[in-house]
Amino acid sequence: MIRAHSKSVDDTRALAGELAMFAKPGDVILLSGDLGAGKTAFAQGFGRALGIDEPITSPTFTLMRQYDDARVPLLHVDVYRLDRMQEVVELGLPEMLDAGMVALVEWGDVVAPVLPADFLHVDLDFGDGDDERAVRLRSVGASWSARMNAIGRALERWTV
Repeated sequence: MIRAHSKSVDDTRALAGELAMFAKPGDVILLSGDLGAGKTAFAQGFGRALGIDEPITSPTFTLMRQYDDARVPLLHVDVYRLDRMQEVVELGLPEMLDAGMVALVEWGDVVAPVLPADFLHVDLDFGDGDDERAVRLRSVGASWSARMNAIGRALERWTV
């Protein structure tokens, strides 16, 4: 597990941007944290680093947004409003991952049982200051585990 500390929203975006450099087609990143903890800010930094120029907003009401014009196409999903885990399958998320996208799934910890068993879990918690965040990255499965040492080095300026 990697433990990091963000001092601001821009810092959270920058941290996510560093992580995006390790993204590969088919990757899944689960974002968890309370409302306002920075999941969408994280997605914004991640997407910018992939080369997405259009605004990245929370897909809470549309459930998912797809950004194809990027180094790796990005699928940004928000499962907050879903009532059943089966709805994730019905959205077609597994097929989209097979199509070579990287998926950021807000509230993903809730639906982890129906997702591929190889993902990175990013948990964002409120810190001491208003804009500070504690960020924990935990790999599940071989693909992300193989990258964790390099990710730890890339995130050194944020690690605690």
